Amino acid sequence: MSDALALTWRQYRLERRMFWRNPTAAFFNFFLPLLFLGLFGAILSGNQDDLDVIVPGIAGMSVMSTTFSALAMNLTFLREQGVLKRMRGTPLPSGSYLGAIAAHAVTNAAIQVAIVVVAGKLFFGVDWPKDYLELVVYVAAGVACLAALGVAYSHVIPNFDAAPAFVNFVFLPVIFISGVFYDAEDAPAFLRDIARALPLTHIIDGLSGAMVTGRSLGDNAGGLGVIGLWAAAGVFFAIRGFSWDSRNA
Repeated sequence: MSDALALTWRQYRLERRMFWRNPTAAFFNFFLPLLFLGLFGAILSGNQDDLDVIVPGIAGMSVMSTTFSALAMNLTFLREQGVLKRMRGTPLPSGSYLGAIAAHAVTNAAIQVAIVVVAGKLFFGVDWPKDYLELVVYVAAGVACLAALGVAYSHVIPNFDAAPAFVNFVFLPVIFISGVFYDAEDAPAFLRDIARALPLTHIIDGLSGAMVTGRSLGDNAGGLGVIGLWAAAGVFFAIRGFSWDSRNA
Protein backbone atom coordinates (compact mmCIF):
# COMPACT_ATOMS: atom_id res chain seq x y z
CA MET A 1 0.00 0.00 0.00
CA SER A 2 2.75 2.43 0.93
CA ASP A 3 4.64 1.57 -2.28
CA ALA A 4 1.55 2.29 -4.39
CA LEU A 5 1.06 5.65 -2.66
CA ALA A 6 4.71 6.53 -3.18
CA LEU A 7 4.43 5.71 -6.89
CA THR A 8 1.21 7.74 -7.14
CA TRP A 9 2.97 10.70 -5.51
CA ARG A 10 5.94 10.48 -7.91
CA GLN A 11 3.65 10.28 -10.94
CA TYR A 12 1.58 13.17 -9.58
CA ARG A 13 4.69 15.35 -9.31
CA LEU A 14 5.56 14.44 -12.89
CA GLU A 15 2.06 15.38 -14.06
CA ARG A 16 2.39 18.77 -12.35
CA ARG A 17 5.71 19.50 -14.02
CA MET A 18 4.42 18.43 -17.44
CA PHE A 19 1.33 20.61 -17.02
CA TRP A 20 3.28 23.81 -16.38
CA ARG A 21 5.62 23.04 -19.26
CA ASN A 22 2.67 23.13 -21.67
CA PRO A 23 1.55 26.79 -21.77
CA THR A 24 -1.44 26.12 -24.06
CA ALA A 25 -2.90 23.46 -21.78
CA ALA A 26 -2.21 25.58 -18.73
CA PHE A 27 -4.02 28.54 -20.29
CA PHE A 28 -7.18 26.77 -21.41
CA ASN A 29 -7.48 24.48 -18.39
CA PHE A 30 -6.37 26.91 -15.72
CA PHE A 31 -6.24 30.59 -16.71
CA LEU A 32 -9.27 30.87 -19.00
CA PRO A 33 -11.85 30.94 -16.16
CA LEU A 34 -9.71 33.52 -14.35
CA LEU A 35 -9.67 35.61 -17.53
CA PHE A 36 -13.49 35.47 -17.60
CA LEU A 37 -13.54 36.54 -13.95
CA GLY A 38 -11.37 39.55 -14.68
CA LEU A 39 -13.35 40.59 -17.76
CA PHE A 40 -16.82 40.23 -16.26
CA GLY A 41 -15.63 41.67 -12.96
CA ALA A 42 -14.44 44.77 -14.76
CA ILE A 43 -17.63 45.07 -16.83
CA LEU A 44 -19.89 44.68 -13.77
CA SER A 45 -17.74 46.79 -11.46
CA GLY A 46 -19.99 48.73 -9.09
CA ASN A 47 -22.96 46.37 -9.42
CA GLN A 48 -22.55 44.22 -6.33
CA ASP A 49 -25.60 42.05 -6.96
CA ASP A 50 -24.19 40.91 -10.30
CA LEU A 51 -20.72 40.43 -8.82
CA ASP A 52 -22.24 38.22 -6.13
CA VAL A 53 -23.52 36.00 -8.96
CA ILE A 54 -20.39 36.07 -11.13
CA VAL A 55 -17.84 35.11 -8.46
CA PRO A 56 -19.40 31.77 -7.37
CA GLY A 57 -20.40 31.19 -11.01
CA ILE A 58 -16.79 31.44 -12.17
CA ALA A 59 -15.74 29.22 -9.25
CA GLY A 60 -18.15 26.56 -10.52
CA MET A 61 -16.92 27.06 -14.08
CA SER A 62 -13.35 26.59 -12.83
CA VAL A 63 -14.26 23.24 -11.33
CA MET A 64 -15.81 22.11 -14.60
CA SER A 65 -12.89 23.38 -16.69
CA THR A 66 -10.22 21.62 -14.64
CA THR A 67 -12.09 18.34 -14.26
CA PHE A 68 -14.65 17.61 -16.99
CA SER A 69 -12.93 19.48 -19.85
CA ALA A 70 -9.36 18.70 -18.88
CA LEU A 71 -9.90 15.00 -18.22
CA ALA A 72 -12.04 14.45 -21.34
CA MET A 73 -9.37 16.00 -23.54
CA ASN A 74 -6.31 14.62 -21.74
CA LEU A 75 -7.55 11.02 -21.58
CA THR A 76 -8.51 11.15 -25.24
CA PHE A 77 -5.00 12.35 -26.11
CA LEU A 78 -3.31 9.73 -23.92
CA ARG A 79 -5.49 6.96 -25.32
CA GLU A 80 -5.10 7.88 -28.99
CA GLN A 81 -1.36 8.51 -28.72
CA GLY A 82 -0.90 5.07 -27.20
CA VAL A 83 0.34 6.46 -23.89
CA LEU A 84 -2.27 4.60 -21.84
CA LYS A 85 -1.42 1.32 -23.56
CA ARG A 86 2.30 1.83 -22.95
CA MET A 87 1.79 2.86 -19.34
CA ARG A 88 -0.25 -0.26 -18.71
CA GLY A 89 2.73 -2.32 -19.83
CA THR A 90 5.11 -0.67 -17.35
CA PRO A 91 5.68 -1.72 -13.71
CA LEU A 92 3.75 1.36 -12.58
CA PRO A 93 0.36 0.14 -11.22
CA SER A 94 -2.61 1.30 -13.27
CA GLY A 95 -4.27 2.65 -10.12
CA SER A 96 -1.23 4.79 -9.30
CA TYR A 97 -1.14 6.26 -12.80
CA LEU A 98 -4.84 7.06 -12.98
CA GLY A 99 -4.82 8.26 -9.37
CA ALA A 100 -2.04 10.72 -10.18
CA ILE A 101 -3.99 12.09 -13.16
CA ALA A 102 -7.10 12.49 -10.98
CA ALA A 103 -5.11 14.16 -8.17
CA HIS A 104 -3.60 16.55 -10.71
CA ALA A 105 -7.09 17.64 -11.83
CA VAL A 106 -8.24 17.99 -8.21
CA THR A 107 -5.24 20.19 -7.41
CA ASN A 108 -6.02 22.52 -10.31
CA ALA A 109 -9.65 22.79 -9.21
CA ALA A 110 -8.70 23.55 -5.60
CA ILE A 111 -6.15 26.20 -6.63
CA GLN A 112 -8.59 27.88 -8.98
CA VAL A 113 -11.41 28.03 -6.43
CA ALA A 114 -8.98 29.44 -3.86
CA ILE A 115 -7.87 32.13 -6.32
CA VAL A 116 -11.48 33.02 -7.15
CA VAL A 117 -12.33 33.30 -3.44
CA VAL A 118 -9.36 35.59 -2.79
CA ALA A 119 -10.04 37.68 -5.92
CA GLY A 120 -13.69 37.99 -4.92
CA LYS A 121 -12.66 39.42 -1.56
CA LEU A 122 -9.86 41.70 -2.76
CA PHE A 123 -11.31 43.04 -6.02
CA PHE A 124 -15.03 42.37 -6.28
CA GLY A 125 -16.51 43.14 -2.88
CA VAL A 126 -17.47 39.56 -2.02
CA ASP A 127 -16.76 38.78 1.62
CA TRP A 128 -14.81 35.74 2.81
CA PRO A 129 -16.88 32.53 2.64
CA LYS A 130 -19.58 32.34 5.26
CA ASP A 131 -19.37 28.55 5.54
CA TYR A 132 -16.03 26.90 4.76
CA LEU A 133 -17.40 23.41 5.36
CA GLU A 134 -20.08 23.95 2.74
CA LEU A 135 -17.48 25.37 0.36
CA VAL A 136 -15.29 22.28 0.75
CA VAL A 137 -18.25 19.90 0.43
CA TYR A 138 -19.47 21.46 -2.82
CA VAL A 139 -16.01 21.74 -4.34
CA ALA A 140 -15.38 18.08 -3.48
CA ALA A 141 -18.79 16.99 -4.78
CA GLY A 142 -18.33 19.03 -7.95
CA VAL A 143 -14.86 17.64 -8.56
CA ALA A 144 -16.00 14.03 -8.06
CA CYS A 145 -19.08 14.46 -10.25
CA LEU A 146 -17.53 16.39 -13.13
CA ALA A 147 -14.32 14.36 -13.13
CA ALA A 148 -16.30 11.13 -13.47
CA LEU A 149 -18.38 12.66 -16.26
CA GLY A 150 -15.22 13.89 -18.00
CA VAL A 151 -13.70 10.40 -17.97
CA ALA A 152 -16.97 8.91 -19.22
CA TYR A 153 -17.28 11.53 -21.96
CA SER A 154 -13.75 10.81 -23.19
CA HIS A 155 -15.03 7.40 -24.33
CA VAL A 156 -17.34 9.16 -26.79
CA ILE A 157 -14.59 11.26 -28.42
CA PRO A 158 -13.21 9.38 -31.46
CA ASN A 159 -9.80 11.10 -31.69
CA PHE A 160 -7.85 13.99 -30.25
CA ASP A 161 -8.42 16.26 -33.27
CA ALA A 162 -12.13 16.10 -32.53
CA ALA A 163 -11.69 16.54 -28.76
CA PRO A 164 -11.93 20.37 -28.57
CA ALA A 165 -15.15 20.38 -30.61
CA PHE A 166 -16.69 17.54 -28.59
CA VAL A 167 -15.75 19.13 -25.26
CA ASN A 168 -16.89 22.64 -26.16
CA PHE A 169 -20.15 21.21 -27.53
CA VAL A 170 -20.99 20.33 -23.92
CA PHE A 171 -18.92 22.84 -21.93
CA LEU A 172 -20.10 26.09 -23.54
CA PRO A 173 -23.88 25.44 -23.46
CA VAL A 174 -23.68 24.10 -19.89
CA ILE A 175 -21.86 27.14 -18.47
CA PHE A 176 -24.35 29.51 -20.12
CA ILE A 177 -27.47 27.54 -19.16
CA SER A 178 -26.28 26.86 -15.59
CA GLY A 179 -26.00 30.51 -14.62
CA VAL A 180 -22.26 31.11 -14.55
CA PHE A 181 -22.71 34.66 -15.89
CA TYR A 182 -26.21 35.46 -14.61
CA ASP A 183 -28.74 34.26 -12.06
CA ALA A 184 -30.28 31.12 -13.55
CA GLU A 185 -33.58 31.94 -11.82
CA ASP A 186 -33.93 34.96 -14.15
CA ALA A 187 -33.83 32.77 -17.27
CA PRO A 188 -36.95 31.71 -19.22
CA ALA A 189 -38.87 28.83 -17.66
CA PHE A 190 -37.72 26.17 -20.12
CA LEU A 191 -34.05 27.10 -19.55
CA ARG A 192 -34.59 27.07 -15.77
CA ASP A 193 -35.96 23.55 -16.04
CA ILE A 194 -32.94 22.41 -18.03
CA ALA A 195 -30.58 24.19 -15.63
CA ARG A 196 -32.10 22.49 -12.56
CA ALA A 197 -31.39 19.11 -14.16
CA LEU A 198 -27.69 19.89 -14.66
CA PRO A 199 -25.09 19.32 -11.93
CA LEU A 200 -23.21 22.59 -12.54
CA THR A 201 -26.28 24.63 -11.55
CA HIS A 202 -26.37 22.97 -8.14
CA ILE A 203 -22.61 23.22 -7.71
CA ILE A 204 -22.87 26.97 -8.31
CA ASP A 205 -25.85 27.22 -5.93
CA GLY A 206 -23.84 25.47 -3.23
CA LEU A 207 -20.81 27.67 -3.80
CA SER A 208 -23.04 30.74 -3.75
CA GLY A 209 -24.52 29.61 -0.44
CA ALA A 210 -21.06 29.15 1.03
CA MET A 211 -19.56 32.33 -0.39
CA VAL A 212 -22.40 34.86 -0.66
CA THR A 213 -25.88 34.08 0.60
CA GLY A 214 -25.08 31.98 3.66
CA ARG A 215 -27.58 29.24 2.75
CA SER A 216 -26.70 26.10 4.67
CA LEU A 217 -25.93 22.61 3.46
CA GLY A 218 -29.40 21.59 4.58
CA ASP A 219 -30.98 24.24 2.37
CA ASN A 220 -29.08 22.86 -0.62
CA ALA A 221 -29.50 19.16 0.19
CA GLY A 222 -31.60 18.56 -2.92
CA GLY A 223 -28.80 19.96 -5.06
CA LEU A 224 -26.34 17.54 -3.52
CA GLY A 225 -28.71 14.75 -4.45
CA VAL A 226 -28.73 15.82 -8.12
CA ILE A 227 -24.92 16.06 -8.11
CA GLY A 228 -24.75 12.60 -6.54
CA LEU A 229 -26.97 11.09 -9.24
CA TRP A 230 -24.83 12.58 -12.01
CA ALA A 231 -21.69 11.39 -10.22
CA ALA A 232 -23.04 7.83 -9.97
CA ALA A 233 -23.91 7.84 -13.67
CA GLY A 234 -20.47 9.24 -14.51
CA VAL A 235 -18.66 6.58 -12.49
CA PHE A 236 -20.74 3.80 -14.05
CA PHE A 237 -20.05 4.87 -17.63
CA ALA A 238 -16.43 5.83 -16.90
CA ILE A 239 -15.71 2.30 -15.71
CA ARG A 240 -17.90 0.55 -18.26
CA GLY A 241 -16.39 2.25 -21.29
CA PHE A 242 -12.77 2.68 -20.23
CA SER A 243 -10.19 1.46 -22.71
CA TRP A 244 -6.39 1.49 -22.58
CA ASP A 245 -6.12 0.99 -26.35
CA SER A 246 -6.41 3.54 -29.13
CA ARG A 247 -9.51 3.42 -31.29
CA ASN A 248 -7.18 3.30 -34.30
CA ALA A 249 -5.11 0.42 -32.95
